[in-house]
Amino acid sequence: MTVAVMALVVLAVTVMLSLVSGIESTLVETGEPDNLIVMRKGATNDGASMVPIDAYRAVQYFPGIGADPASGEPLVSPEMVVQPFFYVEGGGRENVLVRGIRPVAFAVHRNVHVVEGRAPRSSSGEALVGRAVAARYKGTKLGGELRFGHRVWKVVGILDAGGSSFESEVWVDVNDLWTDANRSVYSGIRLKVGPDADPAELRKRIEADARWALEAKPEMDYYREQAETAGFLFGLTVVLGVIMGIAASFGAMNTMFAAVKSRTAEIGTLRALGFSRISILVSFVAEALAIAVAGFVVGIVLALTVTAAITAALHGIAIQMMTFTTATVSLKVSMVTAMQGLAFALLLGLAGGLLPARRAALLSPVEALRRR
Repeated sequence: MTVAVMALVVLAVTVMLSLVSGIESTLVETGEPDNLIVMRKGATNDGASMVPIDAYRAVQYFPGIGADPASGEPLVSPEMVVQPFFYVEGGGRENVLVRGIRPVAFAVHRNVHVVEGRAPRSSSGEALVGRAVAARYKGTKLGGELRFGHRVWKVVGILDAGGSSFESEVWVDVNDLWTDANRSVYSGIRLKVGPDADPAELRKRIEADARWALEAKPEMDYYREQAETAGFLFGLTVVLGVIMGIAASFGAMNTMFAAVKSRTAEIGTLRALGFSRISILVSFVAEALAIAVAGFVVGIVLALTVTAAITAALHGIAIQMMTFTTATVSLKVSMVTAMQGLAFALLLGLAGGLLPARRAALLSPVEALRRR
């Protein structure tokens, strides 16, 4: 029963930690170390930002921006985002981020690749959808039709972004999105810093221009801020783990106290034969840790099964971003998550076995043999 209780605790903690890890990897891996995101000063995300066309035309020629090796054009991607509702295959609807881009976006976002079909052409009403979107929403399969805004969009390609949040987006031509949304501004600008340039200097140059009140930050920092949800979930996991851990440690403690009581004569015999108190203490603690390891093994197998079943059934877990859109996160039990589960199980075993082990070690040989 103690193994079963510990297994359930390990299962719950591991699944929660795998969700936290999935959120962090999905969002943080979206950014690239040599990319900057430029938004209106004070905006917390590109969905709440507006950047004028004139600002884009000026910024793209600032010194320090990388250039395409073939064409020599600056690697600056002006982008616009909207958040329409998409209908989930199983029912219900969710906000999905639709990003209007120009072809240069694929050179700026190097981890994004078209794996099926092709990229959308300009002014054609075509859409490129991420893998997570294609698995979750109606009309998002290759050749399907999406209905949002004031028109119908044809899905001409599927994009892969290495598990990043771009896979939870739909990419369309920015001119099409402008026309449909009746807007003539960008939400933000993504740019690649040149190999020999100083990112800090480029940021200062952008932010010092008083004409547009822009703010530039590293793309990885931007997505770390978007991952603040993971911090809350990690705290929740710790609280739940502590509550369940207390119950599990009492279960282990009860088992070990029963073991001490049933083996009093054995303890007395060992002490009479010359075994030290520390030997008795270590043996009972080792037994408690062995029970904990057994619980961990059962729990981690259950966690692998549960996470695989959830991913297959739900195509990932939908989380709400700071942009008020939905990102799909896959549950994966990584080696780090498994080691955290093992450490938690060993801590529970130690907490549950130390007091009974101490009681066993303090028994005198005469007292133990008398209780036989």
